[in-house]
Amino acid sequence: MKRYAGLDVSIKETSVCIVDETGTVCRELKVISHPEDLVRVLQDPAWRFERIGLEAGPLSQWLFDGMVAAGLPVVCIETRHTKAFLKAQVNKSDRNDARGIAQMMRVNLFRPVHVKTLASQKRRALLTARKLLQDKAMAIDNDIRGLLRNFGLKVGVVGKVGFEQRIWELITGLSDLTDIIAPLLAARRIMREQFAVLHRKVLSIVRDDRVCRRLMTIPGVGPVVALAFCATIDTPARFKNSKAIGPILGLTPVLNQSGEHARMGRISKCGDAVMRSLLYEAAQVMLTRTSKWSWLKAWAMNIAKRAGMRKAIVGLARRLAVVMHRMWVDGTEFRWTREIAPTV
Repeated sequence: MKRYAGLDVSIKETSVCIVDETGTVCRELKVISHPEDLVRVLQDPAWRFERIGLEAGPLSQWLFDGMVAAGLPVVCIETRHTKAFLKAQVNKSDRNDARGIAQMMRVNLFRPVHVKTLASQKRRALLTARKLLQDKAMAIDNDIRGLLRNFGLKVGVVGKVGFEQRIWELITGLSDLTDIIAPLLAARRIMREQFAVLHRKVLSIVRDDRVCRRLMTIPGVGPVVALAFCATIDTPARFKNSKAIGPILGLTPVLNQSGEHARMGRISKCGDAVMRSLLYEAAQVMLTRTSKWSWLKAWAMNIAKRAGMRKAIVGLARRLAVVMHRMWVDGTEFRWTREIAPTV
């Protein structure tokens, strides 16, 4: 008889529920959230699993890789679908959630999600750490400005290079403020230095990656956007066509239809928020800073005339993702003229 398992993962323990093909619960237990412990339980010869369900989450990639390496038929499932399915339960608990996931596996009512390769996970971790240091350093800059403003000391418009010198000019002779601001400047200096280390690492990876260099031929797309796109998409062949990139990144409008009423809303904002933000910035750079015209910029400017600049940037961000995916698949560089550009 076929068996199905559902795993509800938490930081310390994972609730496991095993059901047979009729839906009867065969076994329920809690296991330490570690691949080896889960494999030890699920590889029991008493069970012959058809599918094992694992909800996407912080530990899912680590656990998924460990169970796949052990030869288990594990499936990583989409979080929103799982939440909607489990909402029908009266009481929410880890045990009930594991039961619900096991039943989803049994009736084949789930949407699988792609689990990224280890290389893409490492690249995404690098970009996340770089962004974290950048945000914290900027937060310290703003906090220093706010603290000094309380005493009538205005920093004014100054770049990140001359920021520290300007602060010392303002607090010279004010010993009390110096004791407060000096540690903040030291922390800022360290963050900037470590940010530069990670940024050089990003540039080094992009320099040796042919796909990233090819994507950077698009105006507005720099090394961070190119590397983030490669880490997010991971495997371009998993999309049936390039137009499928837009919905995955939440850059397509939401349709709300009921009977004779149909309303097209704003973009869904589903998927990777970081990648969506980077594409928006790249589109903004193409429209406002790039001087050389291309068919893609002309297309977006026509939208700006009809619907405004914000909608044009969002539309261009979606189309940028489509073009980048097509360039990755075809192995071509960006084409500036529409006559020879691929249809997207």
